[in-house]
Amino acid sequence: MDFLTPDYIFETSWEVCNKVGGIYAVLSTRARVLKEKFGERLIFVGPDVWRECDSPYFSETSEFAEWAADFKVRTGIGVRTGRWQICGNPNVLLVDFTSLYERKNSIYADMWNCFGVDSLHAYGDYDEASMFGYAAGMAIEAFCVYYKLEDRNVCAHFNEWMTAFGLFYLRIHCPYIATLFTTHATTVGRSIAGNGKPLYDYMQGYFGDQMAEELNVQSKHSAEKAAAHVADCFTTVSGITDRECRQLLEKGADVVTPNGFEQSIVPSGSKKSAAVRAARKSLCRVTSALLGTEVCERTFFIAIAGRYEYKNKGIDLYLDMLARLRNMELESPVVACILVPAWSSGAREDLQHRLSGGAAANEPLANPFITHNLVEPDRDPVLSAIHGLSFNNMSQERVKVIFVPTYLDGHDGVFNMQYYDLLCGFDLTVFPSYYEPWGYTPMESVAFGVPTVTTDLSGFGLWISDKPCSVQEGVGVVHRTDSNYQDVSVAIAEEIRDFMVVIKESKVRNRLKTKMRRVTESVSWKKFIEYYYRAYSVALGKRDDRLRR
Repeated sequence: MDFLTPDYIFETSWEVCNKVGGIYAVLSTRARVLKEKFGERLIFVGPDVWRECDSPYFSETSEFAEWAADFKVRTGIGVRTGRWQICGNPNVLLVDFTSLYERKNSIYADMWNCFGVDSLHAYGDYDEASMFGYAAGMAIEAFCVYYKLEDRNVCAHFNEWMTAFGLFYLRIHCPYIATLFTTHATTVGRSIAGNGKPLYDYMQGYFGDQMAEELNVQSKHSAEKAAAHVADCFTTVSGITDRECRQLLEKGADVVTPNGFEQSIVPSGSKKSAAVRAARKSLCRVTSALLGTEVCERTFFIAIAGRYEYKNKGIDLYLDMLARLRNMELESPVVACILVPAWSSGAREDLQHRLSGGAAANEPLANPFITHNLVEPDRDPVLSAIHGLSFNNMSQERVKVIFVPTYLDGHDGVFNMQYYDLLCGFDLTVFPSYYEPWGYTPMESVAFGVPTVTTDLSGFGLWISDKPCSVQEGVGVVHRTDSNYQDVSVAIAEEIRDFMVVIKESKVRNRLKTKMRRVTESVSWKKFIEYYYRAYSVALGKRDDRLRR
């Protein structure tokens, strides 16, 4: 089949040059492969939210500066033009949408009249996201007019409900632009799961509009649902999320576009060995300072990471599993980390003092479970569970738990390492997700040579295997449902216990490295990008059908 190919691609997301979640990883790792094919005709569009300081992910240039100045004069909307500081350094437009707030009521009225988008129940970040999306649509239209692209094959790709208003704007004002919309996780599905309701056993009984009202997410759901139906091509990231979309948005994906990985960011050879040593040294150093006891070389380091969604990401199950693990006969002492950004107020001064050599590490710190200060520690679910499960982090405990509630951006004040740099020092990662449309974290783990355990409720876990499999294959996949929480907890604890024994054998380690390398190759963007080319072709084809009618 011959694909229709875009001449220009505009891709819009709240996470362009704005690292707040997993979509940043999806877009930033995919960019290099797209840039190789489309060159300067690939343009990302993100929010200009950098008020107090400059974005570390953006470098301003004079490219498109004349257009940006013209656009500002005609609309009052400022756009900074430059490059995204990632592999490929693609073009990026950062849009200042704040001037649209005074027009938001009339914009909401237009969206209701044209697409039935209900903004009456909006709260929180809805206004901010919607005005950004709308301003992004205006910028894309103005760019195409200024550079005379009306007769070219232009695709505009919008990610998540936060950008839906840009898609609506283009459908009204620029029907010649082919539009794509990707939901990485449905608003209602995430809300059902996060509120403790059984999502999977009762999926067929949920009606999206009704559940949106019950869970108070009507406006976000309304924008998301309308965008899925209005877009020339609607995509989502996995088969498990496609099922969700069919039920809750009443629209299945035109193309399922699984998330790939950019292998060039992974060190190899001697650089990889040096990175592992540095990460291991940092983990031992911080753990020793926090616990007040020397951490031996045999220590088995485990981690969970990602967004702070306590149930959805399986953090609750991870802690429960660790409580079971400590009652088992273990080959080595275990330090289990929780690398999950929370509402923190900076690194602990007593820990920093000890790390700088200012105090002897001969006894545990007052709170030996956490590396950074929390603003509301009494309300934190992780700390509550640590205490509720009676962890004490004393030297005689075989399993110790450490909470790292901050972004590992290289400047956190304790590790001062990027997440990827620290990741390669772990022996194993565990992501026992309950709600995980794809699952970038286990895929990253394997790419960096760290075996992982996940569940078949993650898109990645289901993609790897449609049946339970062992971590000795590189990726352990545990079957999870709405009702087998305890069974999953026991199964993962036993998996880790057994893995700690067999991984000591060199032939097992060598086989594991080979398997992980094959997994990483199978999910590279060079392979998965074909799904996007198909999506662009579908969008252009449907646009042509629209224009002929």
